[in-house]
Amino acid sequence: MTDSPPSEAAAPGGVDRRRFLTWVVASPALMIAARLGLDVPPAAAAEAPAPDAAAPFNLYIALGTDGRAVATLPRTELGQGITTAVAMLVAEELDLPLDSVEVRSADADDRWLIQLTGLSTTMRYLAGPLRAAAADARSRLITAAAHRWRVLALTLTTANGEVRAPDGRRSGYGELVEAAACVLLPEVLPVPKPPSQYTLVGRPTGRIDARDIVTGAARYALDLDVPGALPAVVARPPTLRGSIQSFDATGARAMPGVVGVVPIPSGVAVVAQTFAQAFAARDALRIAWAPGPAAALSDVDIRARLRDAVGPRPLPPLLTIRTLEGRFDFPYLAHAPMETQSCVAHVQGAHAEVWLGAQDPKFARREVARALGWELTPQRVTVHAVRAGGGFGRRFFPEAAVEAALVSRAVGRPVKLMWSRNDDMRHGHYRPASHHRILASLGLGGAVLGWNHRAVIPTVEFPHGFGDVVTALVGEVLPEVTSATFFTLTQQVPYQFGFVSQGLTEVPIPIPTASFRSVFTSQVGVANEIFVDQLARELHVDPVDLRRSRLKSQRLRAVLNKVVAEGPWGRSLPPGVAQGVAVLEEWDSAIAHLVEVDVTGEVPRVLRVVIAADVGLPINPKGIEAQLQGAAVDAMSTTLSAGIHIDAGAVREGSFADYRWLRMKHVPSTLQVHLVRSDDRVGGVGELGYPSAAAALANAIARAKGTMPTRFPILDEGA
Repeated sequence: MTDSPPSEAAAPGGVDRRRFLTWVVASPALMIAARLGLDVPPAAAAEAPAPDAAAPFNLYIALGTDGRAVATLPRTELGQGITTAVAMLVAEELDLPLDSVEVRSADADDRWLIQLTGLSTTMRYLAGPLRAAAADARSRLITAAAHRWRVLALTLTTANGEVRAPDGRRSGYGELVEAAACVLLPEVLPVPKPPSQYTLVGRPTGRIDARDIVTGAARYALDLDVPGALPAVVARPPTLRGSIQSFDATGARAMPGVVGVVPIPSGVAVVAQTFAQAFAARDALRIAWAPGPAAALSDVDIRARLRDAVGPRPLPPLLTIRTLEGRFDFPYLAHAPMETQSCVAHVQGAHAEVWLGAQDPKFARREVARALGWELTPQRVTVHAVRAGGGFGRRFFPEAAVEAALVSRAVGRPVKLMWSRNDDMRHGHYRPASHHRILASLGLGGAVLGWNHRAVIPTVEFPHGFGDVVTALVGEVLPEVTSATFFTLTQQVPYQFGFVSQGLTEVPIPIPTASFRSVFTSQVGVANEIFVDQLARELHVDPVDLRRSRLKSQRLRAVLNKVVAEGPWGRSLPPGVAQGVAVLEEWDSAIAHLVEVDVTGEVPRVLRVVIAADVGLPINPKGIEAQLQGAAVDAMSTTLSAGIHIDAGAVREGSFADYRWLRMKHVPSTLQVHLVRSDDRVGGVGELGYPSAAAALANAIARAKGTMPTRFPILDEGA
C-alpha cells in the first residue's frame, strides 16, 4: 500500500467546511457532545445544558476518572471497522493510547439528529465533529491543569493521556476530568491538530476489536445474555409476501420443549427451550398458504417488463452520424450478510426493549412501535443497537425486531428470534433487477456528441428515509419520488461526452427491494464503464487513452494512472488473458480498478486485481484496504456467478450452496490497494469499491473474448 503526499490546499485539521457546537456536561466525568452543521460563535461552547436536555447531538466523548475515553456514536459497527477509525481519531486528538479509547453504538434516541449507518456517511460526516469534540476536551484538560499549577495554559502539552508542564510536572487525565468539566471557557483554542502532526491517524492499524471477533468474545444479538430469553423461529410462506390461510399447530405444540406457537403477519412463530426444538416444531406445523402478490411472476416475465418499459429512443444531437447502442441486464441480488437477521426482544406491558444490529435504530423503533399499536408513542420502545455481521443495506429493514416484539408480547417472555439462512435468502429485501439502454452519439472524426442512459429499475424502497423522520415519511408515502430523487442526486457520468443525460424509469414489481452496496451505481455505473470500453473499441482507441482524454476529474485521472502504472497496463499477456479497467467518483472519493482475467478454462479466473483510491485523509489505511478488497470480491461474485432467480413469486436460491458467491479458492493471490491522497477531506469507502471492480472484470473478459458481456451474472446457469 502506498500513499502520495497530501495536498496543502486543505485547512489544518480538515474541518474548515463545517462549524460545530460543543456542549460540556458537568459530572464526575468530562463529557463533550457535538452536533453538526451549526454556524455559531465559539463562545457558545461554554453553554452547558442539563444532562437530559433534548439537544440533537451527533456524538458524545466522555473521559472518566480512570483516564479512559468512551465515544458514543449514532452509528452501528457492521464489520466495516468504524469502531477502530473512531477510536483512532479520538486517541489522536486527545493524545491517548489507542487501547484507552472505547467506542459504543448509541441506542435509538430522538436527541440524535441522524442514526443511519449507510451511504458511506459515518466517517465523512462524523470525523470533523469527532476531532472538534476531542480537541475541545483536550483544551479543557489543559486549562484544568493550568489552574491547578497556576501556570499559563499555552505552556502545557499533552501526551500519552497526561498533561505535562515544562518543569516536569504531570497529571493524568483521570485526575483532571472533574475540574475540566467545570471549565467554562478553555484558555487554549480547541483547534484540531493539522494532519501533518498526526502520529496515529493515517497509519495502518489493526482493528481494536479483532481479538474479540476471532475469539468469539464479540457480542452479536443472539450472544446477549437477556435473562429468560427463549429461542424463536418463524415458518414462512413459499412465495414472497405470502400469507396464512389456515394452520394446525397440534403436533408442534406437543413436541418437547415447545413453549408457544404464535401466528404473526409474516408467518407462524414457534418458541421453544432450544433452537433445535424450535426448528423441529416449526417443521411439524401444517400450514395452508395464500400466494404472495408476485406469484404470477418469474424471471422471464420480469425481464420482459423491464425491457418493454425502456421507451423509444430520444432524438440524437445535431450532427450525429451514427449511434452506438448497448443493452444490459442485471439480476436481483440478496445482500447475504454472514450474520442472518436476528433480534432479542422483551415486551412488558406498555414498554418494549429490543436488541438488534440495525442500520437505522430510530426507524426500527418506529416499526416496532407501529406493529405493537404504539405508533404515536414510539418512545415506549427502547432499541439497543448492537454490532452486526454485515449489513450492505439489508439491515435498514427491521423485520426480525417486529417479529420478535410480537412474539414476546404473545408469550409473555423475552425471545431470541433468528432467521435461518433460507429465511434470509428467500424472504429478504433485494437489490432490484434492472435493464439498461445506453446510446452514444458519434459525429465526424469519432467525436462523441451525446450519451443517453435509460435505466429501468423496480422502485427501490426507502421507507427508512435517510436518517430523519421527514425523509422517512416521504420514503413511505412517495417511494417512487424518493427513489427517483436519489437516482438524480447520485448518478453522474464523469466524462466529457457532449450532451449527457441519464434517466430512471420505475416499474412496479411486487418484490421487496432495498439499497445495495452503492445503490444505483451498482448497476448504472457498472453499465456505463462497460460501455465506455465498447465505445473505445468502436473508435479503435485504447480504453485507458479514451478515459484519460475525456475524464473531467483530476482525482480520477490520478487513480487511473496509478493502476495503469502498477498493472502495468498493456504488458504482454498470454492468449486468453486480458486486463480491464474502470473508474468511479462517488461519496467524496475516487477509485480505479485494473483486473486481469484468464478465460482459457471452463470459467473465467481472476488472476490479479489492482486498486487505487483517493479517499482523502485515510484514517486507517489497513481498514480501507480490507473494505476495498471485500468489495472487490463481492463484485467478482455478482459479475460472474451470484444472482437471485424468481420462480412463480418464489426465490429459488436458499443458501450459499446455490447462491454462488465466490469461495476463497477463487480469490486472486494478488489484490493490491494503493492510496492516492489529493487532500485531507474524509471520503466514503464502504460502497466505493464495488461498481468499478465489477466493470473492470467485465471489461477484462470482453477484451479476452472479444465480446462485451451484457447480462449478469455472466455464468448464469439458471437463465
